[in-house]
Amino acid sequence: MLRRGCVLIIILKNVKLVKEDNTIISADIVAENGIIAEICEAADYTPGKSPAAGDEDTTVSAGSVNENSRAGNCEVIDCGGRLLMPGFIDAHVHLREPGFEQKETVRTGTMAAAAGGFTTVFPMPNLKPVPDNPDIMKEYIEKINREKVVNVLPYASITMGEKGQQVVDMKSLLSAGAIAFSDDGVGVQSDEVMLKAMKAAASQDTIIVAHTEDNSLKNAGCVHQGEYAEKMGWRGIPSACEYAQAERDIKLAEETGCRYHICHVSAKETIELVRKAKKEGLKVTCEITPHHLTLIDEDVKDANGKMNPPLRSRADRDALVEAIKDGTADIVATDHAPHTKEEKSRAIETAPFGIVGLETAFPVLYTKLVRTGMITLKRLQEVMSEVPAEIFGLKNTGRIKEGMNADLVLIDTDTEYSINPEEFKSMGKNTPYGGEKVFGKILLTMVGGNIVYDVR
Repeated sequence: MLRRGCVLIIILKNVKLVKEDNTIISADIVAENGIIAEICEAADYTPGKSPAAGDEDTTVSAGSVNENSRAGNCEVIDCGGRLLMPGFIDAHVHLREPGFEQKETVRTGTMAAAAGGFTTVFPMPNLKPVPDNPDIMKEYIEKINREKVVNVLPYASITMGEKGQQVVDMKSLLSAGAIAFSDDGVGVQSDEVMLKAMKAAASQDTIIVAHTEDNSLKNAGCVHQGEYAEKMGWRGIPSACEYAQAERDIKLAEETGCRYHICHVSAKETIELVRKAKKEGLKVTCEITPHHLTLIDEDVKDANGKMNPPLRSRADRDALVEAIKDGTADIVATDHAPHTKEEKSRAIETAPFGIVGLETAFPVLYTKLVRTGMITLKRLQEVMSEVPAEIFGLKNTGRIKEGMNADLVLIDTDTEYSINPEEFKSMGKNTPYGGEKVFGKILLTMVGGNIVYDVR
């Protein structure tokens, strides 16, 4: 159910909240005019099992908010002891519009975001036209504002037309509304151009968000270069294709003092570079996708498992999980990349790279990482909500605190269900998770106090 218009007062009764120490409390939440006005908490408790196990016996009763004492237009929602988290923030999505509306639109992509519990998304600029000047960016943002269901903060490109030759006017693009700068889809091949870009970004205190890919090493591959690719007779993409350019960029970031963020890290070598950069105090952050955290190259069966960078080895996947666990990796981002069914029905060698991820991210990560004890629920909340807000300077979202925007997601963590791509709000159905049984169904998503998704 989609509701339009913000109810003046919404009371969310009997929710579970994740505390800083990974304990779970029960609470009532009051949102007024789109802002979290009151959090009435019950006493903390330390569950004998993770809340992932669905143990309701240790839940204490929620705090008491008296809705009868509140005047005005008030809606009370009994949440039945379900998990409430700050709305998820995805720093890497492809909404495809303008230029590729046969794959996705701003409307359908943000509907998918709402269905996945995301309240803020950052779309990449590999569009037609590329948002590489203020006029195009302003027109793009006007389109976004007409069509969006959740908050949308667009990137501008690093170089004109994403051609890797001329650095854009970053100051004017930031004034026009760009959140940061990326040439996602292609790596900036020229050392000189990337140096200029980082100097410009440093002067504006903005972020270079880099797709690290050395084209000279790409090898026209479609999967990770390794034993599985050889077995299947597929041309492989070596890990050096990613980490060689990441190594170059980190050196340039050190030289310029630029804030530098690496997209969709897939290789264990890249993680080690980030770990070293952080120890040296550099302004380096990175993201990992849900699919790189939960799948490996041997899981690729057809084009729905083809993405760039590719799914890599078990050792790589284990290193990525450890990086999320220990804080080397900062955030999760989906790299939501819808394609048409016709495109993804082609042979893997000729099909386009990319999978959709907005509607599967939380349940997949919750089921495969939290319920198995690999990471805590608190850590998942950090990488999906809290830390993205911190990195990109979003002051009013990412946490459940009084005075913050009521960007919230209600989740059923106890009921198992099967992922059905035909039920996606996204136009793209290209996922390797079709048919998998998971926990963590999104029930309700609220953006600024407005309910934008509701299947309770």
